[in-house]
Amino acid sequence: MNLASIPSPAHGVLYLGPIPLRGYAFCIIIGVFVAVWFGNKRWIARGGQSGTVADIAVWAVPFGLVGGRLYHVITDYELYFSEGRDWVDAFKVWEGGLGIWGAIALGALGAWIGARRRGIPMPAYADAVAPGIAFAQAIGRWGNWFNQELYGRETHLPWALHITSSEGGRVPGYYHPTFLYESLWCVGVGLLVIWADRRFKLGHGRAFALYVAAYCVGRGWIEYMRVDDAHHILGLRLNDWTALLVFLLAVAYIVVSSKKRPGREAVVEPGVSDGPAKGTAAVGDAAAVEDAEAGAGTGADAAADAEGEEKAAPAEKS
Repeated sequence: MNLASIPSPAHGVLYLGPIPLRGYAFCIIIGVFVAVWFGNKRWIARGGQSGTVADIAVWAVPFGLVGGRLYHVITDYELYFSEGRDWVDAFKVWEGGLGIWGAIALGALGAWIGARRRGIPMPAYADAVAPGIAFAQAIGRWGNWFNQELYGRETHLPWALHITSSEGGRVPGYYHPTFLYESLWCVGVGLLVIWADRRFKLGHGRAFALYVAAYCVGRGWIEYMRVDDAHHILGLRLNDWTALLVFLLAVAYIVVSSKKRPGREAVVEPGVSDGPAKGTAAVGDAAAVEDAEAGAGTGADAAADAEGEEKAAPAEKS
Protein backbone atom coordinates (compact mmCIF):
# COMPACT_ATOMS: atom_id res chain seq x y z
CA MET A 1 0.00 0.00 0.00
CA ASN A 2 1.34 3.45 -0.89
CA LEU A 3 1.96 5.77 2.03
CA ALA A 4 1.21 8.76 -0.23
CA SER A 5 -1.05 8.87 -3.26
CA ILE A 6 -3.69 10.89 -5.07
CA PRO A 7 -7.13 9.69 -3.95
CA SER A 8 -9.92 9.19 -6.45
CA PRO A 9 -13.34 10.66 -5.71
CA ALA A 10 -15.82 8.19 -4.33
CA HIS A 11 -18.47 9.50 -6.74
CA GLY A 12 -18.22 11.40 -10.01
CA VAL A 13 -21.82 12.59 -9.71
CA LEU A 14 -23.59 14.63 -7.05
CA TYR A 15 -27.37 14.97 -7.00
CA LEU A 16 -29.15 18.24 -6.33
CA GLY A 17 -32.53 16.65 -5.79
CA PRO A 18 -33.30 14.87 -9.08
CA ILE A 19 -30.67 16.90 -10.98
CA PRO A 20 -27.30 15.14 -11.48
CA LEU A 21 -24.19 17.34 -11.20
CA ARG A 22 -21.40 15.55 -13.02
CA GLY A 23 -17.78 16.41 -12.32
CA TYR A 24 -16.74 15.64 -15.90
CA ALA A 25 -19.27 18.09 -17.33
CA PHE A 26 -18.31 20.79 -14.83
CA CYS A 27 -14.65 20.54 -15.85
CA ILE A 28 -15.55 20.92 -19.52
CA ILE A 29 -17.83 23.90 -18.85
CA ILE A 30 -15.28 25.67 -16.65
CA GLY A 31 -12.61 25.07 -19.28
CA VAL A 32 -14.77 26.65 -21.98
CA PHE A 33 -15.39 29.74 -19.84
CA VAL A 34 -11.66 30.12 -19.13
CA ALA A 35 -10.80 29.79 -22.82
CA VAL A 36 -13.37 32.43 -23.83
CA TRP A 37 -12.45 34.82 -21.01
CA PHE A 38 -8.70 34.66 -21.63
CA GLY A 39 -9.13 34.69 -25.39
CA ASN A 40 -11.24 37.84 -25.07
CA LYS A 41 -8.47 39.60 -23.12
CA ARG A 42 -5.90 38.70 -25.76
CA TRP A 43 -8.25 39.71 -28.59
CA ILE A 44 -8.78 43.15 -27.07
CA ALA A 45 -5.01 43.53 -26.62
CA ARG A 46 -4.59 42.82 -30.34
CA GLY A 47 -7.04 45.60 -31.21
CA GLY A 48 -10.28 43.63 -31.37
CA GLN A 49 -13.64 44.32 -29.77
CA SER A 50 -14.81 42.84 -26.48
CA GLY A 51 -17.38 40.10 -27.01
CA THR A 52 -16.16 38.99 -30.42
CA VAL A 53 -14.43 35.89 -29.04
CA ALA A 54 -17.61 34.82 -27.27
CA ASP A 55 -19.71 35.41 -30.39
CA ILE A 56 -17.45 33.14 -32.44
CA ALA A 57 -17.25 30.60 -29.59
CA VAL A 58 -21.02 30.14 -29.94
CA TRP A 59 -20.14 28.42 -33.21
CA ALA A 60 -16.86 26.81 -32.18
CA VAL A 61 -17.91 25.12 -28.93
CA PRO A 62 -20.85 23.03 -30.24
CA PHE A 63 -18.84 22.01 -33.29
CA GLY A 64 -15.93 21.09 -31.00
CA LEU A 65 -18.09 18.94 -28.72
CA VAL A 66 -19.55 17.08 -31.69
CA GLY A 67 -16.12 16.64 -33.26
CA GLY A 68 -14.57 15.40 -30.03
CA ARG A 69 -17.32 12.85 -29.53
CA LEU A 70 -17.21 11.69 -33.14
CA TYR A 71 -13.46 11.08 -32.99
CA HIS A 72 -13.84 9.07 -29.78
CA VAL A 73 -16.74 6.99 -31.06
CA ILE A 74 -15.07 6.29 -34.43
CA THR A 75 -11.70 5.30 -32.95
CA ASP A 76 -13.29 3.26 -30.13
CA TYR A 77 -16.34 2.01 -32.00
CA GLU A 78 -16.20 -1.41 -30.32
CA LEU A 79 -17.25 0.24 -27.06
CA TYR A 80 -20.61 1.11 -28.59
CA PHE A 81 -21.30 -1.12 -31.59
CA SER A 82 -19.79 -4.51 -30.73
CA GLU A 83 -21.81 -7.47 -29.46
CA GLY A 84 -23.39 -6.84 -26.08
CA ARG A 85 -22.96 -3.06 -26.30
CA ASP A 86 -25.71 -0.47 -26.50
CA TRP A 87 -25.20 2.03 -29.36
CA VAL A 88 -27.24 4.61 -27.44
CA ASP A 89 -24.26 5.00 -25.10
CA ALA A 90 -22.44 6.75 -27.95
CA PHE A 91 -24.55 9.83 -27.17
CA LYS A 92 -23.80 9.86 -23.43
CA VAL A 93 -21.10 12.52 -23.53
CA TRP A 94 -21.37 13.10 -19.77
CA GLU A 95 -19.87 9.67 -19.13
CA GLY A 96 -16.60 10.75 -20.72
CA GLY A 97 -15.02 10.26 -24.11
CA LEU A 98 -14.02 13.37 -26.05
CA GLY A 99 -11.13 13.15 -28.50
CA ILE A 100 -9.14 16.40 -28.57
CA TRP A 101 -8.17 15.85 -32.21
CA GLY A 102 -11.78 15.83 -33.37
CA ALA A 103 -12.68 18.67 -31.00
CA ILE A 104 -9.98 20.96 -32.43
CA ALA A 105 -10.72 20.00 -36.04
CA LEU A 106 -14.49 20.56 -35.98
CA GLY A 107 -14.14 23.38 -33.46
CA ALA A 108 -11.89 25.17 -35.94
CA LEU A 109 -14.53 24.68 -38.62
CA GLY A 110 -17.17 26.23 -36.37
CA ALA A 111 -14.84 29.12 -35.52
CA TRP A 112 -14.16 29.67 -39.22
CA ILE A 113 -17.89 29.96 -39.89
CA GLY A 114 -18.31 32.44 -37.03
CA ALA A 115 -15.25 34.46 -38.03
CA ARG A 116 -16.34 34.58 -41.66
CA ARG A 117 -19.72 35.96 -40.64
CA ARG A 118 -17.95 38.75 -38.76
CA GLY A 119 -15.37 39.41 -41.48
CA ILE A 120 -12.52 38.48 -39.12
CA PRO A 121 -9.31 36.71 -40.23
CA MET A 122 -9.41 33.21 -38.80
CA PRO A 123 -5.62 32.97 -38.15
CA ALA A 124 -5.72 36.10 -35.95
CA TYR A 125 -8.63 34.66 -33.95
CA ALA A 126 -6.83 31.32 -33.56
CA ASP A 127 -3.72 33.08 -32.24
CA ALA A 128 -5.78 34.95 -29.65
CA VAL A 129 -7.53 31.88 -28.24
CA ALA A 130 -4.61 29.41 -28.42
CA PRO A 131 -3.30 29.76 -24.82
CA GLY A 132 -6.84 29.74 -23.44
CA ILE A 133 -7.55 26.46 -25.23
CA ALA A 134 -4.48 24.93 -23.60
CA PHE A 135 -5.66 26.10 -20.16
CA ALA A 136 -9.14 24.75 -20.92
CA GLN A 137 -7.63 21.35 -21.70
CA ALA A 138 -5.72 21.47 -18.41
CA ILE A 139 -8.99 21.97 -16.55
CA GLY A 140 -10.93 19.49 -18.66
CA ARG A 141 -8.48 16.68 -17.88
CA TRP A 142 -9.65 16.71 -14.28
CA GLY A 143 -12.93 15.34 -15.58
CA ASN A 144 -11.04 12.08 -16.14
CA TRP A 145 -10.11 12.11 -12.46
CA PHE A 146 -13.78 12.31 -11.50
CA ASN A 147 -14.52 9.35 -13.79
CA GLN A 148 -11.46 7.33 -12.69
CA GLU A 149 -10.32 6.86 -16.28
CA LEU A 150 -7.35 7.30 -18.60
CA TYR A 151 -4.65 6.46 -16.08
CA GLY A 152 -1.23 5.01 -16.81
CA ARG A 153 0.81 2.00 -15.82
CA GLU A 154 1.03 0.73 -12.26
CA THR A 155 3.43 2.66 -10.06
CA HIS A 156 4.39 3.13 -6.41
CA LEU A 157 5.50 6.73 -6.72
CA PRO A 158 4.25 9.13 -4.01
CA TRP A 159 1.95 10.83 -6.51
CA ALA A 160 0.38 7.58 -7.75
CA LEU A 161 -3.33 7.73 -8.51
CA HIS A 162 -5.40 5.38 -6.34
CA ILE A 163 -8.08 3.74 -8.49
CA THR A 164 -10.87 2.27 -6.37
CA SER A 165 -13.54 1.47 -8.97
CA SER A 166 -13.78 -1.97 -10.58
CA GLU A 167 -16.37 -0.98 -13.19
CA GLY A 168 -15.65 -1.31 -16.91
CA GLY A 169 -12.77 -3.71 -16.41
CA ARG A 170 -10.81 -1.48 -14.03
CA VAL A 171 -8.47 -3.14 -11.56
CA PRO A 172 -8.17 -1.22 -8.28
CA GLY A 173 -4.61 -0.18 -7.52
CA TYR A 174 -2.04 2.59 -7.86
CA TYR A 175 -1.28 3.98 -11.29
CA HIS A 176 0.47 6.87 -13.03
CA PRO A 177 -1.92 9.87 -12.99
CA THR A 178 -1.63 10.58 -16.71
CA PHE A 179 -4.58 12.97 -16.45
CA LEU A 180 -2.45 15.09 -14.09
CA TYR A 181 0.62 14.86 -16.32
CA GLU A 182 -1.35 16.12 -19.29
CA SER A 183 -3.04 18.83 -17.23
CA LEU A 184 0.33 20.21 -16.09
CA TRP A 185 1.74 19.89 -19.60
CA CYS A 186 -1.16 21.92 -21.02
CA VAL A 187 -0.53 24.68 -18.48
CA GLY A 188 3.10 24.74 -19.63
CA VAL A 189 2.01 24.87 -23.27
CA GLY A 190 -0.25 27.84 -22.57
CA LEU A 191 2.56 29.72 -20.81
CA LEU A 192 4.97 28.87 -23.64
CA VAL A 193 2.62 30.32 -26.26
CA ILE A 194 2.12 33.49 -24.21
CA TRP A 195 5.88 33.98 -23.84
CA ALA A 196 6.68 33.21 -27.48
CA ASP A 197 3.89 35.46 -28.71
CA ARG A 198 5.25 38.39 -26.70
CA ARG A 199 8.87 37.67 -27.59
CA PHE A 200 8.52 37.02 -31.31
CA LYS A 201 5.23 38.81 -32.15
CA LEU A 202 3.65 35.71 -33.64
CA GLY A 203 0.90 36.27 -36.17
CA HIS A 204 -1.06 34.71 -39.03
CA GLY A 205 -1.84 31.55 -37.04
CA ARG A 206 1.69 30.80 -35.83
CA ALA A 207 0.81 31.12 -32.12
CA PHE A 208 -1.94 28.54 -32.61
CA ALA A 209 0.42 26.28 -34.57
CA LEU A 210 2.95 26.51 -31.72
CA TYR A 211 0.26 25.45 -29.27
CA VAL A 212 -0.62 22.47 -31.46
CA ALA A 213 3.01 21.39 -31.91
CA ALA A 214 3.86 21.73 -28.21
CA TYR A 215 0.75 19.86 -27.14
CA CYS A 216 1.53 17.01 -29.53
CA VAL A 217 4.99 16.56 -28.00
CA GLY A 218 3.50 16.08 -24.55
CA ARG A 219 0.59 13.98 -25.75
CA GLY A 220 3.02 11.61 -27.44
CA TRP A 221 4.88 10.54 -24.30
CA ILE A 222 1.80 10.70 -22.06
CA GLU A 223 -0.19 8.54 -24.49
CA TYR A 224 2.62 5.99 -24.44
CA MET A 225 2.13 5.58 -20.67
CA ARG A 226 -1.59 4.87 -20.80
CA VAL A 227 -2.94 1.35 -20.37
CA ASP A 228 -6.55 1.74 -21.50
CA ASP A 229 -7.61 -0.19 -24.59
CA ALA A 230 -6.63 1.46 -27.89
CA HIS A 231 -5.94 0.55 -31.49
CA HIS A 232 -2.27 0.02 -32.33
CA ILE A 233 -0.40 0.52 -35.61
CA LEU A 234 3.14 -0.87 -35.85
CA GLY A 235 3.29 -1.15 -32.09
CA LEU A 236 2.20 2.43 -31.35
CA ARG A 237 -1.18 3.61 -30.17
CA LEU A 238 -3.33 5.37 -32.77
CA ASN A 239 -3.17 8.65 -30.87
CA ASP A 240 0.64 8.53 -30.92
CA TRP A 241 0.56 8.41 -34.71
CA THR A 242 -2.01 11.19 -34.78
CA ALA A 243 0.16 13.34 -32.50
CA LEU A 244 3.21 12.75 -34.73
CA LEU A 245 1.36 13.65 -37.92
CA VAL A 246 -0.27 16.76 -36.45
CA PHE A 247 3.08 17.87 -34.97
CA LEU A 248 4.77 17.70 -38.36
CA LEU A 249 1.94 19.64 -40.00
CA ALA A 250 2.07 22.34 -37.30
CA VAL A 251 5.84 22.77 -37.61
CA ALA A 252 5.61 22.90 -41.41
CA TYR A 253 2.93 25.60 -41.13
CA ILE A 254 5.12 27.70 -38.82
CA VAL A 255 8.07 27.50 -41.23
CA VAL A 256 6.11 28.23 -44.40
CA SER A 257 3.97 30.94 -42.82
CA SER A 258 7.00 32.73 -41.39
CA LYS A 259 8.52 33.02 -44.85
CA LYS A 260 5.38 33.97 -46.74
CA ARG A 261 3.68 36.22 -44.18
CA PRO A 262 6.14 37.50 -41.56
CA GLY A 263 5.02 39.71 -38.70
CA ARG A 264 1.51 40.19 -37.34
CA GLU A 265 -1.79 41.29 -38.79
CA ALA A 266 -2.13 45.07 -38.66
CA VAL A 267 -5.93 44.83 -38.48
CA VAL A 268 -7.72 41.97 -36.69
CA GLU A 269 -11.28 43.28 -36.67
CA PRO A 270 -12.67 45.62 -39.36
CA GLY A 271 -14.19 48.80 -37.99
CA VAL A 272 -12.40 48.52 -34.65
CA SER A 273 -8.67 48.08 -34.93
CA ASP A 274 -8.44 50.10 -38.14
CA GLY A 275 -9.71 53.24 -36.33
CA PRO A 276 -6.36 54.10 -34.72
CA ALA A 277 -4.61 53.31 -37.98
CA LYS A 278 -6.75 55.89 -39.76
CA GLY A 279 -6.04 58.42 -37.01
CA THR A 280 -2.33 57.81 -37.36
CA ALA A 281 -2.60 58.19 -41.11
CA ALA A 282 -4.42 61.49 -40.68
CA VAL A 283 -1.64 62.82 -38.48
CA GLY A 284 0.89 61.63 -41.00
CA ASP A 285 -1.01 63.32 -43.83
CA ALA A 286 -1.11 66.61 -41.90
CA ALA A 287 2.61 66.41 -41.29
CA ALA A 288 3.17 65.68 -44.96
CA VAL A 289 1.11 68.72 -45.91
CA GLU A 290 3.16 70.89 -43.58
CA ASP A 291 6.39 69.51 -45.03
CA ALA A 292 5.12 70.14 -48.55
CA GLU A 293 4.16 73.69 -47.68
CA ALA A 294 7.55 74.28 -46.06
CA GLY A 295 9.24 72.79 -49.11
CA ALA A 296 7.20 75.01 -51.40
CA GLY A 297 8.17 78.04 -49.37
CA THR A 298 11.82 77.11 -49.48
CA GLY A 299 11.58 76.59 -53.25
CA ALA A 300 10.00 79.99 -53.73
CA ASP A 301 12.74 81.67 -51.70
CA ALA A 302 15.39 79.86 -53.72
CA ALA A 303 13.78 80.95 -56.99
CA ALA A 304 13.68 84.56 -55.82
CA ASP A 305 17.34 84.45 -54.83
CA ALA A 306 18.27 82.95 -58.19
CA GLU A 307 16.37 85.67 -60.05
CA GLY A 308 18.14 88.36 -58.01
CA GLU A 309 21.52 86.85 -58.81
CA GLU A 310 20.73 86.82 -62.56
CA LYS A 311 19.80 90.53 -62.46
CA ALA A 312 22.96 91.40 -60.54
CA ALA A 313 25.21 89.55 -62.96
CA PRO A 314 24.66 91.83 -66.01
CA ALA A 315 25.19 94.88 -63.82
CA GLU A 316 28.56 93.55 -62.72
CA LYS A 317 29.59 92.83 -66.33
CA SER A 318 28.62 96.25 -67.47
